[in-house]
Amino acid sequence: MQGLMPALGRKGLRLPGAMDSATSLSWQIVILLTMLSVLPALLVSVTPFARLLIVFHFLRQALGTNTAPSNQTLIGLALFLTYFVMQPVLASVHKAAIVPYERGQISASVAMDRGSVPLRNFMLHFTREKDLAMFDQMANLPRPKTPQDLPMRVVIPAYIVSELETGFQIGVVLYLPFLVIDMVVAAVTTSVGMMQLPPVVISTPLKILVFVAVDGWHLVVASLLTSLH
Repeated sequence: MQGLMPALGRKGLRLPGAMDSATSLSWQIVILLTMLSVLPALLVSVTPFARLLIVFHFLRQALGTNTAPSNQTLIGLALFLTYFVMQPVLASVHKAAIVPYERGQISASVAMDRGSVPLRNFMLHFTREKDLAMFDQMANLPRPKTPQDLPMRVVIPAYIVSELETGFQIGVVLYLPFLVIDMVVAAVTTSVGMMQLPPVVISTPLKILVFVAVDGWHLVVASLLTSLH
């Protein structure tokens, strides 16, 4: 027997503990690759990234600067603001699910269930009841006692619809002051007989001047962050 164990080791046979460790590592790699592949969809689906980007797009259109700031700048700003808003939620997910899973205290399925709780609570806070009711009815599910009892397949699409609606509402509110400036400039230029001069030539720098004078970026970002708390 003493000579058999080295022989088994030389043949490359694994002990049960080593096989369990290798299996666990393989599952971790599979989960990591899966998360990386669905990360863009998760970024848009379960975070306020869509709302932020829609508002910034409306703001740029309202200012009349179709290429400034650039798309890369707006996406980068939206990404970092999303991280700023989601950091407490991610910390809760890490504490409730990732840490116990890394220590081997819970399985992958239990970790996913625990990690979904903070994320579900965050989304439900910004989801309209009628959107939840619509998807719950479409899924033919029994009426839940509380919104926390709804599955993620109902919460996520309802959250996306609510975020799109909220983003468009904020965008319209931002658009109205600049629309008034466009209308006033167009009326003035028409009344003085400046028919050959496009009103946008005058209104665009005027809108930018007003936006800078009131510290517009600070107001917009502060309003967005306030709406997400």
